Amino acid sequence: MPPDAFPPGTQQPQQEDELNLELDEETAEGTYANLVMIAHSPEEFILDFIRMVPGVQKAKVKSRIIVTPQHARRLMDALAENIEQYERAHGEIQDPGEGNAPPGGGNPGTLPPMGFGGGAEA
Repeated sequence: MPPDAFPPGTQQPQQEDELNLELDEETAEGTYANLVMIAHSPEEFILDFIRMVPGVQKAKVKSRIIVTPQHARRLMDALAENIEQYERAHGEIQDPGEGNAPPGGGNPGTLPPMGFGGGAEA
């Protein structure tokens, strides 16, 4: 169940052997990013989530998440599984560069792709 399904300041129901997560109001609001820069070293992966505005040359890192290589692999697997579920329910996700308008309208291809920068050594 998505975290936003629970009111801020509440806890998700706990099933047997499940982690009990708290979601405070500020965290529940979320942070929008339309670009991710990824770097790695032998010990960690660094994911910088960035918000870019079309036509503006300056962008701000909104959040930096640092994970172990093992957690990066689990994240990749979880994203792949969730994308498959999403596409079964809603249809194939189209890349804005393929002639489709980005979410919220605008010109196709104006948003940079997520995942740019993969493989750079930190």
